[in-house]
Amino acid sequence: MRSWLIFAAGVFGYLVAVMERTTIGVAGVSATDRFHTTASLLSTLAVLQLLVYAVMQLPVGVLIDRVGPRALMLTGTGLMAAGQVTVAFSDVIALAVAGRVLVGAGDAMVFTSLIRLVSSWFAPRTVPQLSQWVGNVGQLGQVLSAVPFALILHQSGWTAAFLSAAALAMVAFVAILTTVRNRPPGTDEGTRPVSWGQSLRQLGVTIARPGTQLGFWSHFVTQSSGTVFALMWGFPLMVYALGYSPELASWMLTVIVAAALVVGPMLGILTARFPLRRSNIVLTIVIAMGVVWTALLLWPGTPPTWLVVLLLVVVGAGGPGSLVGFDFARTSNPLHALGSANGFVNVGGFAASFVMIYLIGVVLDWRSHLVGAGPYTLDGFRAAFAVQYLVIGAGVFFLLRARRRTRRRLLDEEGIEVGPLWVALVARWNRGRH
Repeated sequence: MRSWLIFAAGVFGYLVAVMERTTIGVAGVSATDRFHTTASLLSTLAVLQLLVYAVMQLPVGVLIDRVGPRALMLTGTGLMAAGQVTVAFSDVIALAVAGRVLVGAGDAMVFTSLIRLVSSWFAPRTVPQLSQWVGNVGQLGQVLSAVPFALILHQSGWTAAFLSAAALAMVAFVAILTTVRNRPPGTDEGTRPVSWGQSLRQLGVTIARPGTQLGFWSHFVTQSSGTVFALMWGFPLMVYALGYSPELASWMLTVIVAAALVVGPMLGILTARFPLRRSNIVLTIVIAMGVVWTALLLWPGTPPTWLVVLLLVVVGAGGPGSLVGFDFARTSNPLHALGSANGFVNVGGFAASFVMIYLIGVVLDWRSHLVGAGPYTLDGFRAAFAVQYLVIGAGVFFLLRARRRTRRRLLDEEGIEVGPLWVALVARWNRGRH
């Protein structure tokens, strides 16, 4: 019972972190008016937040292994509250950026700490499915930012909306303070590093493992597209380029969450049942996203609503798909080094996200100056969103390299050979016929 109370408090903390992370995407149109800024400068609000998040993942992972996840989660929720208060009272872009940096720093401490708690408090066979539920329930934070936060923003204004977000972060702080503990009493998770030198050596060994790298690139290619859409550029695309009302655009963003809630449990079952085919699950999701993005960007005229909904569904599947990366880390590292491994994996998707968010802003402004039109046009977004093919394509290349090394190590150390998927499917088909 205690483990489930800790799980509930931790997931609530993560749900709040996702809400704090995505508020700036919903407020993007209001931020343009409030700060009188360009698309590329506005993108720095999200880019710096994600940059801080990504940069902090390695030190946060090391600290989790040294001091435990509880302290990090408390610090994180406190920083998010302080950051949102700063944004609430900002009247210049520089102050808003500083507030979002605090939000990114706090957000960086929550998710990897929670994944570490799940590994400590639950049996290994249940961890893949619980990790999916962590991601799925946590993503409901996008609903909080897309609906109630957006409603407060439009009816009561900028300051009231961001102060309400800060208040919710403090509720999460109290829940974690009163409930969460690092591990079950009397358990031994191995020797913890006692110095920064030992921590850094352990981090180096962890990153060098091919399975950890495979987790990084899996997270890189699956999580980033949905983050870019929900956090920054999806709302302006739908409002300015597609002509949706702000209220409809806010509701459309909830499709991403709904898709994750449906896909996540299925991926948890598949990951647990077919551990040797986890990379094929990741690649299938990437291919689906590539196909739908291509259809949307090449559609003559304004894309139909059903195609936009389909896009939101497939990028929504990328969120649960990115959690497969943490399962690679879990099965490739000892428990006492899992914080460092999870921190490294979590850098992947957010590193890709802030690169793409920034490049999309740059392309929008560049094309605006080139053709003499506003930055938020449909043709402008077509050109800008194409940067995904370069970034995610590079990620797929490195994923395949890491998978090859991981499978080679699995063969050398455990004698398990993982052949191509089509060979396995043909063999299964032949067994079924006989």
